[in-house]
Amino acid sequence: MPNTMPAVTIYSTPTCHFCHMAKDFFTKNGIVYTEYNVASDLEKRKEMVEKSGQLGVPVIIIGDELTVGFNQPKIAGLLGL
Repeated sequence: MPNTMPAVTIYSTPTCHFCHMAKDFFTKNGIVYTEYNVASDLEKRKEMVEKSGQLGVPVIIIGDELTVGFNQPKIAGLLGL
């Protein structure tokens, strides 16, 4: 059975330090992710708030697990790293 990587989505803003750290972590580990800039995409901002219940970024979704903020140990665990 192949080890398939769960879908990774990050809701972020260009000025968010922790968003940059999370994206750098994904890139360094070869993780493909979908990014939504909630500073300019109002529809995705609304979607993020509906999913997370708050405006804080980053909001990272790995598979069906939602994480608010850049919790590297948790994210690494969810990705099997």
